[in-house]
Amino acid sequence: MAAPSFSQSASEGSSITFEDYSLYSNMSDEELLQLVIERSLIDTHGSTSTTSSNSTTISTKSTSTQHARCHENKLNPTATNRNQPTASSSQNPSVAQTEAHYSSPNPPAEKPPDLKTFVGTVSRFMTGSGKRMVAYYKADGRLVHIVPEPEEEEEPLFRAIREGDSSRVKTLAMCPGTNLMLPSKPGWLAVHQAAWFGQEACLRMLLIAQPGMTNKRTSHGETPLLVAVSGVHQRCVQLLLENGADPDIPNHEKETPLYKACERSNPAIVAALLNHGAEVNTICIQGWTALQEAASRDNVEICEMLLKAGAKHNIRNMYGITPLFTSAQNGQLAALRLLIKHGADVNTQAADGATALYEATKNGHKKIVDLLLSQNADANKSGKTGLLPLHIAARRGNDIIVAMLIPVTSKARVRRTGISPLHLAAEWNRDETLEVLIEAGFDVNAQLSEERSKLYEDRRSTTLYFSVINNNIDAVSMLLAAGADPNLDMFKPLLVAARIGCIQTVQLLVEHGADINAGIPTHPTTFPAVYMFSMKYLPLFKYLLDHGGQALSCFDCVYSSQSHPPIRTSRSDWNHDSDRVLPETLQRRGIQFCEMISAPSISRWAGPIIDILLDYVGHVTLCSRLMEHLDSYSGWRAIKEKAALPRPLLQLCRLQVLLLVGRRHLKKLPLPGGLIRFLQHQEFSLEDS
Repeated sequence: MAAPSFSQSASEGSSITFEDYSLYSNMSDEELLQLVIERSLIDTHGSTSTTSSNSTTISTKSTSTQHARCHENKLNPTATNRNQPTASSSQNPSVAQTEAHYSSPNPPAEKPPDLKTFVGTVSRFMTGSGKRMVAYYKADGRLVHIVPEPEEEEEPLFRAIREGDSSRVKTLAMCPGTNLMLPSKPGWLAVHQAAWFGQEACLRMLLIAQPGMTNKRTSHGETPLLVAVSGVHQRCVQLLLENGADPDIPNHEKETPLYKACERSNPAIVAALLNHGAEVNTICIQGWTALQEAASRDNVEICEMLLKAGAKHNIRNMYGITPLFTSAQNGQLAALRLLIKHGADVNTQAADGATALYEATKNGHKKIVDLLLSQNADANKSGKTGLLPLHIAARRGNDIIVAMLIPVTSKARVRRTGISPLHLAAEWNRDETLEVLIEAGFDVNAQLSEERSKLYEDRRSTTLYFSVINNNIDAVSMLLAAGADPNLDMFKPLLVAARIGCIQTVQLLVEHGADINAGIPTHPTTFPAVYMFSMKYLPLFKYLLDHGGQALSCFDCVYSSQSHPPIRTSRSDWNHDSDRVLPETLQRRGIQFCEMISAPSISRWAGPIIDILLDYVGHVTLCSRLMEHLDSYSGWRAIKEKAALPRPLLQLCRLQVLLLVGRRHLKKLPLPGGLIRFLQHQEFSLEDS
């Protein structure tokens, strides 16, 4: 390609680099090449002075490649100087050469540097239109030369084979100076070329001219027969076999022609290879046999031929997998039936312990699971994680497979795994599966084993916990209705629900007996721990107090009216994103309420929180820290007065009635509705917020 004419001064534009090259992918190859050369000719030393324009003539020349094949020129005289410029063309500047005026005194060289002597970097890249380019750089980063990557010129014999020109192949092959054992690329002989392109006539002539090529191998170890099989050229395969091709020579991956024919799912080629004595139980580098390959593709016809020829169905690959396992894994029903018919073990296990049933369940193959179970496959064998097929089906939420596995799965065996399928259904929000398992009688209060519980940072143990932390209200309701106990986990589900702010879940848990006053063993407090997650949302805070939350403990302080020591706050793993808790004070007794309410993100709510708490206590004394909070804002003065002793008689009477009657029996008292609501602290409710 001749470089187009252009003129560019050093003062024009800004230079681009080859890193910017891909930004111009919408330009043609010629425009892009011109732009790159222009930019590269700008003074690379950073000089801003303009040099005088020097006119340089660039002439692009193409050279012809001399071939070693004899009589090529005689066969095609016009091809003798096909690539050489003629005399007339050399005199035509529009064809042979193009003038270009450069502002740089050092234009790129006309020819690529000699790689043997070149000191620098050679970079290969592709243009936006897909053209491959080569660029040569000096050590200092300067461009020396850029040119399209040269294409390898195909030799005449190989080109004739590719084009299927059998007469020309015959002439070249029979030429006394032709060496048919000379490869065009590593190990690739003419006979491989013919086998690859399926040129039977060319292949026949080559085998006549040089029979010794029949079993020659490429650099990858492929014989012509293996190449023909890979290309699914049956006639070439037959021809090679008839001419003595060895059907058992593998490539470097130890794949034989028979294995490759099974991979290509071609029964005719498989039959031809078997008829010529191909070994059926040879394994590839990963331990696969031809039968396993055919089974993985559900080709029953090929599987039958292989089994009749003596293929063994119990050979395992490097992962301990048999052909039956592969069929089940890939959902190949027909091949699985055939293998079972020939006696394959339905309980075969891989090296990691997984069974064919386990693998079929994992991949959701319902028909495969049904067939295996009908053949008495054992559903109580676990995989490497200790999970049974039922666990896997529950995690996937495949209700049909779950229903199949429940009758054949031992609940005692499930308990020994340390995890219930209910846990997995809840963890992955498989509500329908959860319902099926509950109806089947699985224990909703089953807990994770200690080993499995330790896998979770919060040491969760119940199915209910999984549903609560997933904020799955339907699942929580379903589990509680089935008898789930909300107080079994170390970190109570109620705390989780309050932390994520799910009011519906909090109500469900409280209605089903959740312990509002529970603490956290790892983070002890002198007040109910759930308050830490509800004080910012006053309706929720009041709801918890209305349903039995302790209020008196919030005013318990060892310092009382004395001054409190300074409080150092730190991030807690179980608090809200922006909340800060106070773990360093009174580690023996736990954090006090006055310390918790002093956290920066909560202290601005201190007044309203104290105001609500006063409705649930009698005579209490505010410690100096709580008094500081009430004194910090003038609008909270009334709250301070509300706490002053003595407390109103009406408040004391309410507390006494609640103590004697109990909250659950208030509605049974023969009292006016307004008084009942007063006793229940229903000045406002969650629904009113």
